[in-house]
Amino acid sequence: MLTNPSPLPSTGSERSKDPAAGAKRRWTIFGGVVLILLGYLAFVFWTRSQDNQLLMRERAEKAATEQKEEAEKSFESLGGSDFKILAFYASPPIISKGESANMCYGVSNANSVSLDPPEASVWPAAARCMTVTPKKTTKYVLTAVDANGNKTAADLTITVK
Repeated sequence: MLTNPSPLPSTGSERSKDPAAGAKRRWTIFGGVVLILLGYLAFVFWTRSQDNQLLMRERAEKAATEQKEEAEKSFESLGGSDFKILAFYASPPIISKGESANMCYGVSNANSVSLDPPEASVWPAAARCMTVTPKKTTKYVLTAVDANGNKTAADLTITVK
C-alpha cells in the first residue's frame, strides 16, 4: 500500500533542513509581535485622547459654572427679578448758585421712568447719571413703572446756597 508523505516535517532535524520555511516562520512571529505592539500603542494614544477630551469638557463646564455664578451675582446686584429703584442720589447734594450737580439713578425691571420736575430726559437704566443745574433748592421725585403698571418712587433734594 502506498502512503503519501506528511506535508510537514515531523522532526526538528527535518525542519532545520528548510531555511526558507524557518525564515518565513520568524518573519510571521515578528509581524505578529509588531502588530500587537502597534495595537497597544494605538490603544494608549486613544485612551490619552479620551482623557484629554474629558479634561477639556470638565474645564469648560467649570468655566461655564463660574460665568453663570458671576452673571447671577451681577443680576442680583442690579436688582434681580425685583421691580425697584436701585439708587437715586445727587453728588454733591449741596451746591452754590450757578453750579451743577450729578444726579444719578438706577432701576430694575422698569418699563418707564419719569423725573419731576423734568430737568433732563430719563429712561430705564441700571445706572445712569446726568448733570442738573437747579436755580434754587429743589426736591426731585423719580418714579418708575413696571409692565404691570406698578409704581415706585424715590425723592432727593439738591440744596442751593
